[in-house]
Amino acid sequence: MADAHKLEIFRGLVKFKSNTQKIWGVLILLTIVTAIEVVLGIYKPEMLMAKVLGMSLLNWIFIILTIVKAYYITWDFMHMRDETAAFRRMCVWTGVFLICYILFILLQEGGYVESIFTNGFVKHDF
Repeated sequence: MADAHKLEIFRGLVKFKSNTQKIWGVLILLTIVTAIEVVLGIYKPEMLMAKVLGMSLLNWIFIILTIVKAYYITWDFMHMRDETAAFRRMCVWTGVFLICYILFILLQEGGYVESIFTNGFVKHDF
């Protein structure tokens, strides 16, 4: 049947009876993840301020949770799970590469700008 949708999430761990229930279930899941991000952003626990790979652990948690939400929205609502494996890999790995690339650029440029503000001189004069 061409219009049948898979009514489970978490690889079949949670199953729903209708599309409406599934939409509400996914909404609750994404709301919980967003609430965790908001609570961490408001309270900023001191133990998560430790530096990991040049950035605080809290920032890494934000980046990872945002990528997880984006992946899940694409997987479920854009019906990526119903596509062929090659097409899924092409879309997902392209997105993963571009996200990693922009993170690298932002971290490099941010480090340079931060060093200018703290040291007060230009490292490279082009």
